[in-house]
Amino acid sequence: MRSYGNGSSAAGGANQGVGNMNRIDYPFQFDGRGRTGQSGEDEYIRELIEQVLLTTPGERVMRPDFGSGVRQLLFGAASPEVATTTQYLVQSSLQQWLADLITVEAVEVESRDSALLINVQYVIRRSQARAVAEVRVDGGS
Repeated sequence: MRSYGNGSSAAGGANQGVGNMNRIDYPFQFDGRGRTGQSGEDEYIRELIEQVLLTTPGERVMRPDFGSGVRQLLFGAASPEVATTTQYLVQSSLQQWLADLITVEAVEVESRDSALLINVQYVIRRSQARAVAEVRVDGGS
């Protein structure tokens, strides 16, 4: 049985660095050497949060239930009910898709002009570091 995981091998860490291959920059780009851009762990997790929040369910063919549906609430009336619904939607989507990486502590949603400003306070499970991700969801995108 072969192991394709990110752990170290009995040969003293022969797989070291393999885990970084999963941390492709979002949006996709090339680095200065012409290779696929890579992200550090903190940046990578922020990018994942952004992907979950900005993807509409049904948008990904191979994973049709992925995403949060936040864009659908963007044009709702600015009310406490819509803000509460958005907070619940964000929290549940992040728990569904990123629970193995982060623990969501708080979600704050603010409606400003034709955009939603979403602040997510979370703890990275691996390092126990606290972080905040700010995502802006515009009406035109």
